[in-house]
Amino acid sequence: MMKKKRLSASKASLVLFLCQMISALDVPLDLSQPPTITQQSPKDYIVDPRENIVIQCEAKGKPPPSFSWTRNGTHFDIDKDAQVTMKPNSGTLVINIMNGGKAEAYEGIYQCTARNERGAAISNNIVIRPSRSPLWTKEKLEPHQVREGDSLVLHCRPPVGLPPPIIFWMDNAFQRLPQSERVSQGLNGDLYFSNVQPEDTREDYICYARFNHTQTIQQKQPISVKVFSMDSLNDTIAANLSDTDIYGAKPVTEKQPILLTPTGSTSTKVELRGSVLLLECIAAGLPTPGIHWIKEGGELPANRTFFENFKKTLKIIDVSEADSGNYKCIARNILGSAYHVISVTVKAAPYWITAPRNLVLSPGEDGTLICRANGNPKPNISWLANGVPIAIAPEDPSRKVDGDTIIFSHVQERSSAVYQCNASNEYGYLLANAFVNVLAEPPRILTPANKLYQVIADSPALLDCAYFGSPKPEIEWFKGVKGSILRGNEYVFHDNGTLEIPVAQKDSTGTYTCVARNELGKIQNEVQLEVKDPTMIIKQPEYKVIQRYGQVSFECIIKHDSTLLATVTWLKDNDELPDDERFLVGKDNLTIMNVTDKDDGTYTCIVNTTLDSVSASAVLTVVARPNPPFDLELTGQLERSVELSWIPGDENNSPITSFVIEYEDGLHEPGVWHYQTEVPGTQTTVQLKLSPYVNYSFRVIAVNEIGRSQPSEPSEQYLTKSANPDENPSNVQGIGSEPDNLVITWEPLKGFQSNGPGLQYKVSWRQKDVDDEWTSVIVANVSKYIVSGTPTFVPYEIKVQALNDLGYAPEPSEVIGHSGEDLPMVAPGNVQVHVINSTLAKVHWDPVPLKTVRGHLQGYKVYYWKVQSLSRRSRRHVEKKILTFRGNKTFGMLPGLEPYSSYKLNVRVVNGKGEGPASPDKVFKTPEGVPSSPSFLKITNPTLDSLTLEWGSPTHPNGVLTSYVLKFQPINNTHELGPLVEIRIPANESSLILKNLNYSTRYKFYFNAQTSVGSGSQITEEAVTIMDEAMASRQVDIATQGWFIGLMCAVALLILILLIVCFIRRNKGGKYPVKEKEDAHADPEIQPMKEDDGTFGEYRLFSFVSSAPF
Repeated sequence: MMKKKRLSASKASLVLFLCQMISALDVPLDLSQPPTITQQSPKDYIVDPRENIVIQCEAKGKPPPSFSWTRNGTHFDIDKDAQVTMKPNSGTLVINIMNGGKAEAYEGIYQCTARNERGAAISNNIVIRPSRSPLWTKEKLEPHQVREGDSLVLHCRPPVGLPPPIIFWMDNAFQRLPQSERVSQGLNGDLYFSNVQPEDTREDYICYARFNHTQTIQQKQPISVKVFSMDSLNDTIAANLSDTDIYGAKPVTEKQPILLTPTGSTSTKVELRGSVLLLECIAAGLPTPGIHWIKEGGELPANRTFFENFKKTLKIIDVSEADSGNYKCIARNILGSAYHVISVTVKAAPYWITAPRNLVLSPGEDGTLICRANGNPKPNISWLANGVPIAIAPEDPSRKVDGDTIIFSHVQERSSAVYQCNASNEYGYLLANAFVNVLAEPPRILTPANKLYQVIADSPALLDCAYFGSPKPEIEWFKGVKGSILRGNEYVFHDNGTLEIPVAQKDSTGTYTCVARNELGKIQNEVQLEVKDPTMIIKQPEYKVIQRYGQVSFECIIKHDSTLLATVTWLKDNDELPDDERFLVGKDNLTIMNVTDKDDGTYTCIVNTTLDSVSASAVLTVVARPNPPFDLELTGQLERSVELSWIPGDENNSPITSFVIEYEDGLHEPGVWHYQTEVPGTQTTVQLKLSPYVNYSFRVIAVNEIGRSQPSEPSEQYLTKSANPDENPSNVQGIGSEPDNLVITWEPLKGFQSNGPGLQYKVSWRQKDVDDEWTSVIVANVSKYIVSGTPTFVPYEIKVQALNDLGYAPEPSEVIGHSGEDLPMVAPGNVQVHVINSTLAKVHWDPVPLKTVRGHLQGYKVYYWKVQSLSRRSRRHVEKKILTFRGNKTFGMLPGLEPYSSYKLNVRVVNGKGEGPASPDKVFKTPEGVPSSPSFLKITNPTLDSLTLEWGSPTHPNGVLTSYVLKFQPINNTHELGPLVEIRIPANESSLILKNLNYSTRYKFYFNAQTSVGSGSQITEEAVTIMDEAMASRQVDIATQGWFIGLMCAVALLILILLIVCFIRRNKGGKYPVKEKEDAHADPEIQPMKEDDGTFGEYRLFSFVSSAPF
């Protein structure tokens, strides 16, 4: 939100305009003029009797006026009273009280007269009264003894003072007595109790009266009040009556409302226009009545109506005749209502409609003085001339009185005088002085020459031309020194000479000339106008929500006229920022560090220049985890439930979403808090289910979006009665740990589940499907019992029942358990193996009889291991592998076998105790597979046309090797591949010499082994034949020369540049053929055969040269 204030606009302009209108009527003090009263004391002047009395009367005029006073209607000769002096060049009286004078001796009605040769002005009648603060009269106050629920009024009756004192009630410790809807102070100072309660009993109800003028406080004697409650009355009566007497005080009786003040059903009140209307209704009743106000036949005035004293007082400010009418107060409680009607009449002391104003005329001119006032009743208008009733004043042929108007015709200099208009009725009077001054004066301009006016664009500009002259001059305005006269709707010309430009624009800037002329002369004046750009906030502060202890910033970026100095001020809640180093004010922002709850509020950025002001505000909301709930209360205590209520703590600007209730069992787990339940954040009571034999305490945690509050203080403790257990142990199991026992286990009850002292368990068991009786044993609060001497792995029915000192829990449900397991007795039979391929086989077996398992069948385990490789006929360390097949499955797959190998396996059954005996070993073989790649490939002894190849046999032949396959092809200088040659080599060979190769040529070789199944994976290698020996010798000789070394460096540099160019072109979308060719010859099987085009021989020298620098 942003608010703008323009000092040059509307309000400021109106003030300036009114001031200029007033100053335009003022006669310059260097010209003759009758007196004008400029300052005087108030009509009703209450003075402090201990201080000097100063009665003000100041006036101006030419020549300077002399002063005189009347007292109570007769001349007051101040020269004859040594205590009275008049200030020099002033009419103000000073009555010396501090040096022996008595204020009471100077009570009366005073009036000042200021006089010179052109007339006399008079002041109001000033009534002087010393303030009074009389003492309280001595009185004996009887104690008030009141029955509970009755009404009571404690009377104050303060002494009559001047002005009336301010009343308040306090106790002996000077603490104000608390007031409420039930107990409150009336407008007359009395203390009203709608109904009394036992807590109202006290002996120090003291009424105080404060007299502000004398700055004194007086107190009444303390008043004692004793309230008798019904319980205390019954106890007193019972103590004083015999057993045979049947009597009892009645309980407190509820009462319907009755009005304590005002009394009766109707009353009247007269109030004066413009004052404050106060109406009061105070009622008795039980329960305490509420008060409601209405205006019969109308509405209470909006914006002027206020309710005070718990709605017992209706306050209407600035009343007018329209507020007259009947006002009804209604007191209501559950038993009924009472009302009172106050008929209000608004009267009015005289008030001005048109007050007479000074009149300046030139000789021979006409004029009028008008005096119009209103009031209720209508005021009487009377005229005085120079302080004398006009009927007995000296005659003036130019003057004619017509009711509230005096008409002047063809005035002359002797017509100058001061006239007084008096408007009065029974509620007061108005007195106004207005002079008639007859002058002949040429124009004069009172506004300073070349005065500079600065305004904001698009706001009004008011250019002043205060003037005086007699006759009244005519005013004209021009823009510029030689500009044309200003006319038209874009300008407003005021009677006081002011030129108004309603909407000033940038082109309104310039020099403006004001010309004043009458029949006696002409004068002009120039003023300057500058129109400035408005100040704006272009980046306003924004609404912020911040967590407590965080950091927040508000921005305020402004734009303003460059010729104006702008100042930025930050406010918090329309007041100065706290004096706190956490608040950092920057050029364009306000930062608050380590935010606290007190920082919550509205922050306003105000930008001020000499011409305008703008502001923008934003709200900061500080959020935090809620405060903990408090005042926990337990009600409705029952054996198995209780109601918990609480009062929520402050939500810290983030609504409470839920409440978490926790409990502590002080009997079984003191200090440990458990979750009980959670309720919505709008709920403040909850019915809680309870368990027997638990010493409960509760606490409540509030939750909002920010987090959880601290836990509340614990509630009072509540110990529930003991009872039989409600439930039995859970998770009952029967599992044997040995072949001849049964271990029965269960999860014990928690402390609060025991429901009483002496918690034990009744453990029962019997063999299933056998007609046996239950065997039972009672054990302490443990979680296990072992039954010995059982058959191996037979089913048992088991149950565990809780009991305490008060009895048993309900009958428990039965569970099935088994006694201990033993190892299986037999091995699986008929084990068969089906070889699927060289690495996978499938095994089958027959299941063992369940009786021989002697436990829970968990599955079967297959043990298998490689005996030897059929291709090498060599033994190695045996590593057995195990595969487990769950449940009663009778087959499984054996993956990951090695080809052309001999394997053995056996099968075993598994239960919870372990594995049974193994089946006889079963032998099976895997067929041949393809071999792995040769273990290595080396190329040695390069010559001009031959290379020697050596290799190692495959690490895993996976069968009988039948041969090796060698493929090779040349590679030219552009990495293109030549024709592919394939050679098959016997399996018993380990080396080969390749002849008839091209010299200085790079070859790529592909090598793999084969079995009868197929080819294995290949390995690759590259090698180069050497160049011609003579050329090599010459090359060596050249390479030792310095010029050749330099040439090689130049070639290397050129190649580097070419590589860089190729790299750049490729990045722009071109292709890099070298890379393509490398990709192309990765697999010779998919390359097309290419005929030798004779380029491989020519490649040798360039290949050597290009690779040498690197």
